[in-house]
Amino acid sequence: MKELERLLVIMKSLRDPENGCPWDKEQTIESIKAYTLEEAYEVVDAIDRNDIEGLRDELGDLLFHIVFYSEMADEGKHFNFYDVVRQVNQKLERRHPHVFSDFKVDNVEQVKTLWEQIKQQERNDAVNETDNKPLNLLDDIGKNMPAIKRAAKLQKRAATVGFDWTDSQDILNKVDEELSELRHALREPNNIDNISEELGDLMFCCVNLARHYKIDPEISLRDTNEKFVSRFNYIEETLKKRNKTLSNATLEEMDALWNEAKQVTSE
Repeated sequence: MKELERLLVIMKSLRDPENGCPWDKEQTIESIKAYTLEEAYEVVDAIDRNDIEGLRDELGDLLFHIVFYSEMADEGKHFNFYDVVRQVNQKLERRHPHVFSDFKVDNVEQVKTLWEQIKQQERNDAVNETDNKPLNLLDDIGKNMPAIKRAAKLQKRAATVGFDWTDSQDILNKVDEELSELRHALREPNNIDNISEELGDLMFCCVNLARHYKIDPEISLRDTNEKFVSRFNYIEETLKKRNKTLSNATLEEMDALWNEAKQVTSE
């Protein structure tokens, strides 16, 4: 707790109107949100690289942002860091009655079911801040998360009330249907809005297929991104060995090296 208290004091010093840091003093909750997202991605990157020392540093940076938001909210008389901690403590105890009360569960699946039931009750008790009406089922799923991640969350939430595919073949059939509609839209290349809509429908359906097989589509796509980088790097490095560059290589050369890279990475 001593180091945490020191961090809170440091934050107040950075925001001090007279002697604080010029940059920190002028920040707002809106202005630092992009930096927060960047810090969160850096935490994930450290995990992916199995960089434990780096993870410690990145978690510290992320904690600093939590303290930063809390300090700005405190300045506006909204809440402070201790309110944040108090609320998360209460939430964790409320969502884990099998740990903090006599409620019993036998396995992980029962824990997941209980968790969703408690969250649903919380949603039932909550109201929309815009119109002060009860929240609809999907209202509290954040709009600013990555689109693929949000699609999976929307589908998962809808599935809690039975709005879901029951068979993977049905989803595959839907994928085929959406792909056919995209092909049809592409016959009118100037109608970009329609093409975009059909492409979005196809991607949404692919996310549903991933969810059905308990695959995180965000991780799946990230893995594919890294695979693409690895194979493209193979093309570039091989061309360098041949005293060539990407800009003066032909598409046929690069395509042949791409196929080589696929063989190398699959071995």
